[in-house]
Amino acid sequence: MATAGKVIKCKAAVAWEPNKPLVIEEIEVAPPQANEVRIKIVATGVCHTDLHHLSECKRNDGFPIILGHEGAGIVESIGPGVTEFQPGDKVIPLFLSQCRKCRFCKSPKTNQCVEGWAARGYDVLAAPDSRFTCKGKKVLQFMGTSTFSEYTVMNQMAVAKIDPAAPLDKVFLLSCGVCTGFGAAVNTAKVEPGSTCAVFGLGAVGLAAVMGCKFAGAKRIIVVDINPDKFEKAKVFGATDFVNPKDHNKPINQVLHEMTDGGVDFSLECVGNVEVMRSALESCVKGWGVSVIVGWTNSHDFAARPIQLMTGRTWKGCQFGGFKGKDGVPEMVKAYLDKKVKLDEFITHNMTLDQVNDAIELMNRGKCIRTVINVSPQ
Repeated sequence: MATAGKVIKCKAAVAWEPNKPLVIEEIEVAPPQANEVRIKIVATGVCHTDLHHLSECKRNDGFPIILGHEGAGIVESIGPGVTEFQPGDKVIPLFLSQCRKCRFCKSPKTNQCVEGWAARGYDVLAAPDSRFTCKGKKVLQFMGTSTFSEYTVMNQMAVAKIDPAAPLDKVFLLSCGVCTGFGAAVNTAKVEPGSTCAVFGLGAVGLAAVMGCKFAGAKRIIVVDINPDKFEKAKVFGATDFVNPKDHNKPINQVLHEMTDGGVDFSLECVGNVEVMRSALESCVKGWGVSVIVGWTNSHDFAARPIQLMTGRTWKGCQFGGFKGKDGVPEMVKAYLDKKVKLDEFITHNMTLDQVNDAIELMNRGKCIRTVINVSPQ
């Protein structure tokens, strides 16, 4: 392409400081260096992890930053050493790398990787370096991705090449929310046919977890949320029972125990609230119940009574639904194209990058599942 090897000036939504609206700015995106690809972002969405950084990150070294980590795009140019991608390829950026070389990547037990931004820890959800500048200042790259920009530069180990037939304004959902929830049920909880499940929280991740439970053959899927407006949407994905904690004067785990003769086989916490995590664990049946922490938070400690685990329950967690991104995301794209998983049904709004603050407000108010932010034409 004509822009290959050159600095690109483009539009991006920059978070200059916490708890303030994002600002649409002209930024400079440097060419890709060794083993990097520069991607034209076509579509992106707002995820709760973006909002968590914007509202909860109190560190000065966490800003300015370009948020967004759920997106899809087209390779614009490649740096030296890149052989897996070519300009024009449709791709999905990954917030979890897959280098294929480290002991974690070589193990079938995990999707963790020692490479990439996350290797430095989770105090700030960004590496100290990036290819972005704005008004003469370095701008951080959120979770190694930054999809609230018309262009981004990523290491090839954090990019998945996908089917050229895939609609980017739908499959962008697979770069975070849908894979996270679906995989939590299928890969991490390993939901079994005929089982009873409970899903706490009906955002995109929770609805994807419901879809995963149904995909795995669960007989009964109880959803728990304080917003009854989401219950009809949950039916589309396979929910069978609906519980609003506000309708009960007893702990929700007691309600679920009474509904299920002692507790559910599998529970998935998709909120990112440590109190809900405990409720989800305590909602499981003793002896074999499995509870999975799915919702993101790194701000508070969590706790439970030891007897909950001593009596046979398992408490575990996952990132990105346990998917190894470069392998799993193309498979999920194929599953969507083969009509085995739903994506269109998650999308409730369409907006442009200029409207990103409106999309954030919709999510803050619980008025959307996912908003497609159309960044660039396909």
